[in-house]
Amino acid sequence: MKKTNSTYSILILALAFVLLGISNMGAQVLNQPVPADNPNLAGNSAWTAVCASAGFNEYFVNFTWDPPMVGGDNEFVLELSDANGYFSNPTELVRVSDKNTTFDFEFQFALPSDMRGDNFKMRVRSTSPAKTSPASEAFSMYFIDYNSPLLISENGSGTIPSGGQIQICGDGSVTLKPHNIPNADTYIYNWYRSGTLLSEKSESITVSEPGMYYVELDYGDCSGSANTLSNTIEITTGTSSGLAINGTDNIEICPGETHVLEANTSDSGLTYTWYKDGTVVSGPTVDGNTYTVDAGIAGFEGSYEVEVSGSGICTESSEPVTVSSSGSFEITLNNEESIVLLPSQTKTLSVSTTASNATYQWFKDGSAITDATSNTLNIDAVGDYYVKVTENGGPCTPAPVASTTTTVVSPDSFELIIDYVSSYGSCESTEATLTLTKINAISDSGATTDVTSDLQGTFDYQWKLDGTNISGETSKTITISSHENNGSYTLFGSIDTFDSTSNNLQVKLASNETVTISANGTVLCEGGEAIVLTSSSDLSDASFQWKKDGVVVDSASESFTANEIGVYQLEITTNECPLISNEITITEFDESLLVLDNSQDLIIIEGETKTITASGADSYEWYDAGSNQISTSNSYGFTEEGEYLLIASFGSCTVSKLITVTYRDMFAIPNVITANGDGINDLWVLPNTYSRDPDVLVTIFNERGEQIFSQIGYENNWPQSTTAFNRQNMIFYYKISRGGKNLKQGTITVIK
Repeated sequence: MKKTNSTYSILILALAFVLLGISNMGAQVLNQPVPADNPNLAGNSAWTAVCASAGFNEYFVNFTWDPPMVGGDNEFVLELSDANGYFSNPTELVRVSDKNTTFDFEFQFALPSDMRGDNFKMRVRSTSPAKTSPASEAFSMYFIDYNSPLLISENGSGTIPSGGQIQICGDGSVTLKPHNIPNADTYIYNWYRSGTLLSEKSESITVSEPGMYYVELDYGDCSGSANTLSNTIEITTGTSSGLAINGTDNIEICPGETHVLEANTSDSGLTYTWYKDGTVVSGPTVDGNTYTVDAGIAGFEGSYEVEVSGSGICTESSEPVTVSSSGSFEITLNNEESIVLLPSQTKTLSVSTTASNATYQWFKDGSAITDATSNTLNIDAVGDYYVKVTENGGPCTPAPVASTTTTVVSPDSFELIIDYVSSYGSCESTEATLTLTKINAISDSGATTDVTSDLQGTFDYQWKLDGTNISGETSKTITISSHENNGSYTLFGSIDTFDSTSNNLQVKLASNETVTISANGTVLCEGGEAIVLTSSSDLSDASFQWKKDGVVVDSASESFTANEIGVYQLEITTNECPLISNEITITEFDESLLVLDNSQDLIIIEGETKTITASGADSYEWYDAGSNQISTSNSYGFTEEGEYLLIASFGSCTVSKLITVTYRDMFAIPNVITANGDGINDLWVLPNTYSRDPDVLVTIFNERGEQIFSQIGYENNWPQSTTAFNRQNMIFYYKISRGGKNLKQGTITVIK
């Protein structure tokens, strides 16, 4: 069939679009991904389930797609659904960017370690153009991260019952749970009773029926790849005997007497175990349903219970009963264990008791005190004191009970201890509070007794600074609020004929003053003005140090010349504390410190204004091509073509930037030229946006898609004088790109 000119032009145009990668005549078809065999395993076939583990996690998926071609920057992404087959939040398994001309290839992927389920699906997504394939069939996918036998116990306690048996009484139940698997609640389980799979899938199961129970992790179709089957626990049932101990639950025994505890069951062949306070005291004994408590044995008091076991009944324990001494009572000495007695001072000892009809006898140094038979005793001599209390009522007559002993001593001296109140930091705090914290009485043997509560209100006090009395400071607490009062503090105390001086506390408060340093610049540059640091404080009589990066560099000059980059500070010592100034950072000069928010080569439309704003410098000067200063602002709006100069100052350092402003062409890319040699429209002329740019590539193709011209930095010089046109109205195709990215494309008709 003869092709018309119109048909021929359409075919050529389609060919050009294919060559230029701009075909729009169809859409890619992404096919459903399917499992593929593993080429690294001999004799392997396509997988039917993914059973991954730390030892093996290499799987392949086959993917095919149909042209037209995808974009050169396209990536194919293999995605995985959730365990229910939904892609609302897909997991990316792998992506490839080198298969954009391969229509049949395999993805290799590894299953993430947190994936477990039976309905996972996959799909493939392309990025250029954005398309998504149909989802695959559903597959079981499990990452087997635990493949050791489980161990189950009651409530996951970790204690496997003896013989693997647990007995349930009456309507009771027991909860079984694995105790040796981390993150147990993240797995799915298969529970079995005597070989029958149960419906429970959680990490624990509560059972009341007898049987043999065990569990394994549910890895779906991959369960055979793991070895997680647990131990077996046999659940048995029995009846309750209603076990109890006869009598009341509170039993009192007189000293020296005995009492028989008896269980309310006495069936032949049952085994009994007796407990006191949770510890076995008798048994297990067959037919041993009684236990004798002997009040003549010290420590008989306590909580008793019995446990019974045997054929046909449940192993159970009784409610506890409390056994106590009938004649027991408590006494409390209402004084400290140690008392300091000053000369001519009297103290009173007292005792309280729970005895209902008590009599008292006081002792000193082991001997009874004549007529000291009340619950109080006045003392005026040193020694060891205690009291014996006798109960004279009730069903029993117990022996007298002695109280604890109070030691009364006469001091040889006193020790005062002072400390800081709340937080205090030397040369950091601006206020400090000191207080008396303890008074110790010192015996002639060197033994100490804390007498703070007794004597702190009796002492007379005087605070001292560096050994000198501080006027008006005669309480046990002092507050210092000025660094001018820094020094060594002590507290002097006196009572009767005793004088004592406390430990020494140093107080160094920080000054409220501030030190500020300044500089005539912060940027060092070659040939620039020297940077000098000065202080706001008078340093003529001060002790000071200039520091660079924390290291002392000068301790004599009141001003410092910085000739190296770094962080500078001044430290002044006042009242033994350092006073630290602000920091000044000196940086090395770098032209990148000057930042422009627009290109130095501006293209504007005639009549418009385009502004460049500079930042980072201390000051700015703008000049036109005639060296006339046109602005000192940090920004300038350009309205005319030409070359301009910006000089930015950083202290004594400067940076110069040349700004070139040109008018933008207002015409579009021409699609018709007349190459007839009349000097009018003979050349294909591009706007300045694309011509003479060293980063822009211009390529021209003929009707057969053959490249006939290619030039970087196009000079508006096509067609060249040697170009021949053998017929009227010839069509050519152009492509304009920068850095491999297509900018413009279209046709050029040459009218001869």
